[in-house]
Amino acid sequence: MKQFVLILFTAVLFQSCGNSQNPRIEIQTSLGVIELEIFEDKAPITAKHFLKNIDKNIFAEACFYRVVRMDNQPHNDIKIEVIQGGLFHDSIVDNLPTIQHETTKKTGILHTDGVISMARLEPGSASTEFFICVGDQPDLDYQGNRNPDNQGFAAFGKVISGMEVVREIQKLEDEGQMLKQHLPILSIKRK
Repeated sequence: MKQFVLILFTAVLFQSCGNSQNPRIEIQTSLGVIELEIFEDKAPITAKHFLKNIDKNIFAEACFYRVVRMDNQPHNDIKIEVIQGGLFHDSIVDNLPTIQHETTKKTGILHTDGVISMARLEPGSASTEFFICVGDQPDLDYQGNRNPDNQGFAAFGKVISGMEVVREIQKLEDEGQMLKQHLPILSIKRK
């Protein structure tokens, strides 16, 4: 019996250690800190690109600038709830490298509450802009209905603490989903 308990304990310890290999990042705002686990093991292309942007200090002037709630998308048949951040200015974003699109079908990372994903126009156009889901958003997954191409968005991590900060950001005053005052990202770094 002792041997069985020891084997079970070792298996649980090994499994939990495997999950801790993924990098963690911290996004600091004036409303608080959001900590995320980046799923480098499941979404290697997107995760490595995002981490490379952090390491190169690409997000030095980043902010949260868009909030999508049920009450501010009256003309959308498919409604979602997210906050969006990044570099905001197309003149900057358009000059940065884009990455291959990793669908949720490929990664298995669904757009559930707290999942971080890359914003994009067309598959393969994601660069620096990202969003965090508020609640489950299945229409953002592969074969989801938010985009006509049905390819969904590339999810690559999840909030592990600070969802209350995400929800506070989502409540900020907007005009047509764009925040009236962008919320600066004070720092975004590896933990």
